[in-house]
Amino acid sequence: MSLMIDIRKLGLFNKMAKEGGNTVASHLSQMTGMETEMEITKINFIDIPDIKTHVGHEKQIGISIEMLEPPHGHILFLFNANSAKELAHGMIGDMGDTDPSAQGFTDMERSAIQEIGNIMTSGFIDGWANVLNTTIDMSTPSFTYGPGSGMVDDLVGNRADEMALMFDSRVRALESDINVKVYTFPELEELVGLMQEIEV
Repeated sequence: MSLMIDIRKLGLFNKMAKEGGNTVASHLSQMTGMETEMEITKINFIDIPDIKTHVGHEKQIGISIEMLEPPHGHILFLFNANSAKELAHGMIGDMGDTDPSAQGFTDMERSAIQEIGNIMTSGFIDGWANVLNTTIDMSTPSFTYGPGSGMVDDLVGNRADEMALMFDSRVRALESDINVKVYTFPELEELVGLMQEIEV
């Protein structure tokens, strides 16, 4: 299959990014009580080694899922420990007697972060599925702590294609310092195939 796509369908890339992002933001706002918004910063076709450089080597929390149906591939959410703690405390509220400034994560914080990971990944996939008129089953989210570049390498470093589609999006909480970045690595041929079937 070729990667040629009808130029009228290029807007679908934006639509997928927006729909996925807005679904995540509204789910997070409901769960944490914080007003969040999604900002799509870039949509790029980019060489995989360049993605690793872009993501950087700083240690971060990563939540990744694998899409088990077309367009297959992976989605990776990256954020730092402070953002994770703030999100967790938005969700836990007064239930936890935890100290937001303490080092490390309590069991309650960990399970809140895991639940937030489920919300973000399923929200993003739901948004994509709506635009593509399909359903997309996904794996259970997996959590990693380490250099972002290493996570990208683990997910897509052994791909035959040297290029991936990168949606560089951020979830921001309006009244706090939370910043979550989203990177998506669909299988390009399958994604183009799904787009070709959509009437525009």
